[in-house]
Amino acid sequence: MTVRNQVFFWSLAFALLMGFVYLFKSVLLPFVLGMAIAYLLNPLVTYLGKIKIKRAPAALLLSTAFFIFVALFLAILIPVLYKQSLQLADDFPTYLDKIVAWLEPYTIQVMGMLGEGGDVDLKAILSSHMGTAAQVTKQVAAHIVAGGQAALNMLSILVLTPIVTYFMMKEWDKLTAWVTELMPRDHKETILDLLKQIDIKIAGFVRGQISIAFILAIAYAVALSIAGLKYGFLIGLISGFISVIPLVGSTLGLIVSIAVAWFQSGDIMFVGIIGGIFIAGQLIEGNILSPKIVGDSVGLHPLWVFFALMAGGALFGILGMLLAVPLAASVGVLLAFAIKQYKASPYFKGAEKKPKKTTKKKAAPKASTKTSKAGA
Repeated sequence: MTVRNQVFFWSLAFALLMGFVYLFKSVLLPFVLGMAIAYLLNPLVTYLGKIKIKRAPAALLLSTAFFIFVALFLAILIPVLYKQSLQLADDFPTYLDKIVAWLEPYTIQVMGMLGEGGDVDLKAILSSHMGTAAQVTKQVAAHIVAGGQAALNMLSILVLTPIVTYFMMKEWDKLTAWVTELMPRDHKETILDLLKQIDIKIAGFVRGQISIAFILAIAYAVALSIAGLKYGFLIGLISGFISVIPLVGSTLGLIVSIAVAWFQSGDIMFVGIIGGIFIAGQLIEGNILSPKIVGDSVGLHPLWVFFALMAGGALFGILGMLLAVPLAASVGVLLAFAIKQYKASPYFKGAEKKPKKTTKKKAAPKASTKTSKAGA
């Protein structure tokens, strides 16, 4: 197998995989979600195996406990989030009026500098565009609901995800052994080393960064609610979960919370308290949570994660966002390996220069001691 043939073979295999994902993206979500949950819980199954609990009962116990916890968590959160979402929708026109009133003088000045005369009705412009966007959103939602696709997807997630999770946890060791047996014999050790590095990065993100995001979501939601911020629970929860991308969730939450706090009270002290909650959250995350939970295992730059999530979402929707982080970690490890190989190759070092051959001069033959004595 030449290098060219190997590149062609693996490129074709990757293209077929992407084609499979694209064709069946509408039905793959519960399977990918189940695999992700199984990957998250697999260390606990392994630990229970060490204390003499067989893998099948351990998988059943952990998967059942996990989904019961998720169901209770959603049952508590959904009514609160629904109520605050309705309240935000009712108050949004008022906030829009305040924003327009604040921006209008600056807009008139800018238009005057550009030579554009006349009054600019920002409120009418924003309202018309928002009305159009809302109408399109309602039409799309009505079309989806009428087709039954949304209900079917939700039903498949609720039913299939727990089943996939259980079977993946139960068969995890057999699955990994099967994949190992399919590896090319000549490069098995190299591939296993790369897979180990990828696993460390994915595990650090999935079991580390998601845990931190969950902790921050609860902490922000409770703290903002206690502080008395309108929609504080909603904003805090969303900000925490978006913190899966480091810095992004907290930054967005800080901006939105400060704006809402200012519109709510106009008191600079209250705004400072709300801002202080997010600053404290970032300090705790950076100095306590990340070093203890994640450590240095992730190694994924926030911009790389953000790009991967956006690209995955644009290509395959929610399924693509679930696949984005594992693919980003894999590409990062493979790229580092490729750079290492490149630096060790002649393409980087250049052609090796052969040392010049030096011709040694023959030394003059020494006169025989016998001859010299005879001459004497």
